[in-house]
Amino acid sequence: MREAEELDPVLAMDVGGTTIKAEISDSDGRIAAAATVPTPPGERAFDAMAELGDRLLAEVSSDTRAGLRRGAIALPGIVDAARSVAVFSSNIGWRDVKMGSRFQDRWGFPVLIEHDVAVAGWAEWRLGAGRGADDVLVVNLGTGISGALTVGGRLVRGGAGQAGEYGHIPVRRDGRRCSCGNIGCVETLASGPSIARAYRERTGRDIDGAEAVFAAASDDPHARAVIDDAIDALADGLLGVVHAVCPQRIVIGGGLAGAGPVLIDGLRARLERLVRVAPVPEVVAGAFGARAGLVGAARYARLGGLE
Repeated sequence: MREAEELDPVLAMDVGGTTIKAEISDSDGRIAAAATVPTPPGERAFDAMAELGDRLLAEVSSDTRAGLRRGAIALPGIVDAARSVAVFSSNIGWRDVKMGSRFQDRWGFPVLIEHDVAVAGWAEWRLGAGRGADDVLVVNLGTGISGALTVGGRLVRGGAGQAGEYGHIPVRRDGRRCSCGNIGCVETLASGPSIARAYRERTGRDIDGAEAVFAAASDDPHARAVIDDAIDALADGLLGVVHAVCPQRIVIGGGLAGAGPVLIDGLRARLERLVRVAPVPEVVAGAFGARAGLVGAARYARLGGLE
């Protein structure tokens, strides 16, 4: 890559189960255009992504548009980055969508795709709360749960490039059936929708998302009980990872990263009680919160890969 290309503006997009975020930014992080829209299911999600990209491209100056030669999209689920194919997402419902070629045809420049938590985890490890540690587990808590693990300063992708689905570690034999088909996965207890659902089932009262449950935990015993169950499940799921690979630091990112000490201190306390054959890792909140995917996607577009 020529040096000047790293200074060019890029289009970055982060597709989550709840929202699609996108921005056009330069190498210094200055944002020329940005927007967020709800994530519709299935093929409609692709249409929403296309329309959002079209909108941002129309908003920027002609000079910025002329200099925009690359983009990257962070996607949930199973992603084949080498072929730029979105293989499967249980939360959105697509299968084998040729994202890269479809967007390149539409926008006229190469568009890379990568797993959302891989780019978010890479951003936190290299640029955010994981800096200075070679062995870091970044856990993304939001509509789903997944993570990115770096060992010895290298991102662990797994044999099929699909490592990181920590939300689908079963932790409760008598639990709820997960979207993946198994019973009692971490995601059925500790994801944002699962926390909100558990509160509604316990109280009969509606609540505006998991963030509101965390906010109410200090005064509402029902909220506290739901949060305790969620943190217990998360700790149980991460315990095997801690014992197996001994990360120095666990970074909590995603939409629930802003839950604060209730989540961070609670998870740290559970791990201090559970971990037996490895040092207890640091547990910290992510530096970028829900923007980690965008930060990572923009850097990924500039570098053409994850270092």
